[in-house]
Amino acid sequence: MKYLLDTNTCIRYINGRAPKIYDYMRAVADSDIAISTITQAEMYAGSAKSQTPQQSRDKQDNFFVRFRSLTFDEGAADAFGRIRAALESAGTPIGPYDMQIGAIALVHNLILVTHNVSEFQRIPVLQIEDWEV
Repeated sequence: MKYLLDTNTCIRYINGRAPKIYDYMRAVADSDIAISTITQAEMYAGSAKSQTPQQSRDKQDNFFVRFRSLTFDEGAADAFGRIRAALESAGTPIGPYDMQIGAIALVHNLILVTHNVSEFQRIPVLQIEDWEV
């Protein structure tokens, strides 16, 4: 695995709003891409609030099945604690889900693919790529 997809990347891909993401996804093997259970949870919450929840959920499940799913485990919890402490000390906190996703990427030494660069670049040593630029 090389990449962990952030929630916004997944949403934009599934909804067909990011042609550049499609280009990258065609160039990268599915086996080199992972999704976090945090991203899955965020997206399942979105589908539950959708006008067409089952259709939305089906699209998500068809997308997720292509990739390995990474959980927020003890290693990620440890990394999360260090990230949160560092960001709070610097006065530059980010959302808890973003810290969890960042922690999972760090623990697995993955490049996080996100369009939310301004938030995630606050996490020291996190590798980031924006497939929309």
